[in-house]
Amino acid sequence: MAMKYSELKFQRYCLASDDTECTEVSQLLAPEIAVGISYNGLNHAVMMATPEDLEDFALGFSFTSGIVDQREQILDVEMASVEEGVLLEITLSQRALSRLKQQRRNLAGSSGCGLCGVEALSQVLSIDGVAEEKLSCDFFSPLPPIPHLSELRGRFLAAQKNRQLRGAMHCALYVDQSGETVLCREDIGRHNALDKLLGACLVEGVDIRRGFVAITSRCSLELIQKSVRAGVGTLVSLSSPSDISVRWARRYRLNLLHQPASDAPRIYSGSDIQEKNL
Repeated sequence: MAMKYSELKFQRYCLASDDTECTEVSQLLAPEIAVGISYNGLNHAVMMATPEDLEDFALGFSFTSGIVDQREQILDVEMASVEEGVLLEITLSQRALSRLKQQRRNLAGSSGCGLCGVEALSQVLSIDGVAEEKLSCDFFSPLPPIPHLSELRGRFLAAQKNRQLRGAMHCALYVDQSGETVLCREDIGRHNALDKLLGACLVEGVDIRRGFVAITSRCSLELIQKSVRAGVGTLVSLSSPSDISVRWARRYRLNLLHQPASDAPRIYSGSDIQEKNL
């Protein structure tokens, strides 16, 4: 029988100590389920995720994975509960479905044993599915004002309702041009949190070339790829980015900033950095 998330109870644990008696404590834990994603009946991926905002996740994942490049290409999203999980059945337009089938054929033809070999690497180290006008952008978006970045950790604390209750949750925020925190999405997975946020931004019709997206995690290449595919103008992380993330952010004109806990924002990619050829 499928789990009902509303029925999740506090879990009990004991505090380790030198005393002979165990002190029991109750804590509400972050929920984690298997989320299966299929397109027009084709099984595509299984992700471990938090069972909230799954329609946003379906849209964001489809967009940042290069499966669709327009909101209208997703015709329907149906959710079905299964044991310990949820199946997201996504219906694509014929054009998007044809492109997905071609991607699957290309990947399957590159290797018979999974992601290995030069051809398969080229599939991973690419930003397929991005509209050409997004990749041909030859300018950076304006950097957000410094005051909008100050107290970023405070923004996360105020917005993360699930983390306050359960802990163990990543978060992605969208902050608009006026400095208002407009959208927040949480998940146990940092990629999932960003996918959910970008999906919500698409639903709300916000212009994510303006303002900025902030993430609680370190910034890896996959998060750069997702941001570029979705058209993000500025990405801010609470941890330092990897070297390849910086190179790709500069290549695709994505502002990339790191906001340390007690220091000024560090700009790794942006117009000033590009002009100095750092």
